[in-house]
Parts: sequence; C-alpha cells; structure tokens
Amino acid sequence: MENFFPEELIVEHGSESSPIYANLRRTLPQVPVKIVDDLGRGAGSNSAHGDRFGAAKKKLYLSRHKGDFLKKCPGSEGQVCCNYFVINFARNCPMDCSYCYLQEYLLDNASLKVFSNLDNLIDEADRMLQRHRGVFFRIGTGEITDSLALEPYTGMVRELIPYFAEQSNVLLELKTKSNCVDSILDLDPKGRIVVAWSMNPQPVIDLDEHGTATFNERMIAARRCQDAGYRLGFHFDPMIEYAGWEKDYQSMVEQMFATIDWRQISWLSLGVLRETPGLKRMMRQRLLFSAATRRDVPQDGQMDSPFCADGQDLSLHGVEGSVATSFRLCSSLRKGARQSDGAGRRILTNDKQGQRHRRV
Repeated sequence: MENFFPEELIVEHGSESSPIYANLRRTLPQVPVKIVDDLGRGAGSNSAHGDRFGAAKKKLYLSRHKGDFLKKCPGSEGQVCCNYFVINFARNCPMDCSYCYLQEYLLDNASLKVFSNLDNLIDEADRMLQRHRGVFFRIGTGEITDSLALEPYTGMVRELIPYFAEQSNVLLELKTKSNCVDSILDLDPKGRIVVAWSMNPQPVIDLDEHGTATFNERMIAARRCQDAGYRLGFHFDPMIEYAGWEKDYQSMVEQMFATIDWRQISWLSLGVLRETPGLKRMMRQRLLFSAATRRDVPQDGQMDSPFCADGQDLSLHGVEGSVATSFRLCSSLRKGARQSDGAGRRILTNDKQGQRHRRV
C-alpha cells in the first residue's frame, strides 16, 4: 500500500491541543504546518489544477467538527434501509478509486479533513447508547472516509476502540481498503469491534483502486486482526464483470476462506457498480486528467466512464452485469464456507507479483 505524505498540514485554531494533532506532528514531522483561524467551507476545493478532487487529497486539514458526529445512515431514496448508524470522524480519503462516489458527493467541499474534537464524538455516542440500552446498534465509520487509511498518522481509531469495546449494545465497524492495522492489534476488542474490508480481485485493484492495499495485503491484515480477537467483515462492492472475472472472483473467495476462520466473520455484503450521471461525468473527467498515461484512453474525451480490468467501459457492464456477478459469487461464498474447516490453513505472503502461500 502506498504511504500517505501530504504537502501541508493546515490546522484550524483550537485544534492544537488535541491528541490527534499531537499524533500528526509525531508521525509527520517533516510536513509543514499552517495554523489558520477558520478553514472555511471551501477549504481544499479551489484549485487551479484541472483535477480539483485529486488535488484536494494532497493537503490534510484538522479542525473541530461543529455538527453531529453520529447519525442514522440516510440510505437511498425509495429503498429499505438496514438501520445502520454512521460516525463521520473524517472527510474524503487519501486513496483514489476510479468509481468512488465521493468524487461527486464531496466535490464542492473535497478537502481531506480529520476532526480533532474526539471527546465530543465519544460524549455524543455515549448519550445515545446510554439512553437506549435496550436497543442494539450497528455503527460504521466508513461512509465518507476510509476508516483506517489515516490511522498510522492520526491514531483516531485507537482512541475510539477502548470506549466502544466496553459498550454492551453496539458493534463498531471499521471499513477499509488499507492494511493499516498495526496500532490496534494490542487492544482488546471484547467482541464489539468488526474490522471489515472492501474486496475485489487484484486486476480490479490494479486498475481502479489506486493507492489501496493489494488483495494479499488486505488478507494478511484480516488474519492479523482475527488473531488479535477482532470480528471480521467483507464487502464485495462494487462487483465488476470483465473477461475472466469468474475465475478471479472464485480464486479470491478460495484464498479468503483458506486464510481466515469463517466463524470470525460477522457479515458479508455484495454490491453493484452504481453510476449517477454526475459521477459518470466526474469519472470521465478525472480519467483524462490522471490516468491517460496509464490506460488506452481516447484523447477526445468521447467516453462514458473509466475502463474495467479487461479494458472495456465500466458503464457497458453497469448494474445488470454486476447483479448477475453478485448472484454467482453468492454460491461461491456458500461453498467456501461449507468447505472451510475454520482453521485458516494458509497465510498469503505479501507478494504483489504472485499468489504465494505458506502453510500454518
């Protein structure tokens, strides 16, 4: 996985006394710091660079969050929601997936921002959990950021886990495409913390999940979390159909069940590629700005969306192909769970060039 090294750390006055600021200064000592009175709504989104969203990821902002940290997942209009709650302790992500919905959702305020008032976050969560002791909550942290991508620098999650691990009516999910788990392995999750990964075969990771951990790195991190007592989750989302996808997805499932104990999995989910008209425009624009040298992309801009792993347009597959892919993967997941003895017999080595294993 690529290391994150921002060009500048911009801190809103009042955040200098927070533990998050202290962690950032300790872990990023060479990054210049600017203290400002007010970040303003448009921090990081105004750039002369053509790719505003990509440019916004190059600076890291630290400020106090002035609204509610905890909210019910809004779901999608006209759909039945899963009653999931979310905590937003950061905005945007240092990774850069080609299909990421944040390209459209955060376009007007795309700054990569971490919130410093962790004490307010915990107080707010405590009031809700204490008030509704008879209700069991599933709370996630990966709605508008990756839960662990910035953890080596902020230490945010390490500060949160001890509180949530003591609560009897909650499961806290940390959803990530990273392998940044070192700081949490010595903590006791007490069965209340689920570390979850977004999963795709390596060809999709190589072409469309830039800056993220490799498949092998994610599985190594999952096994380390399992051994440390964490529950696990896996999200096959978005599933993308391409030439050879069945073999790649089948191999991915087999390696997953050969590496981890299926009895430690709290949940699995499958999702399809979701493209709004605005997101498709952003995907088209950002592909020409950032990936023209890496893919066979027409230079006249006449395309609908980025290419998937076999070089075809993602939008040609769209939802229908992804749904079909999802149903077929379901049978592979069931088969893998039935055949696994739960021992996690194989550990993937960190080898991006090949799929090597060692027996344990």
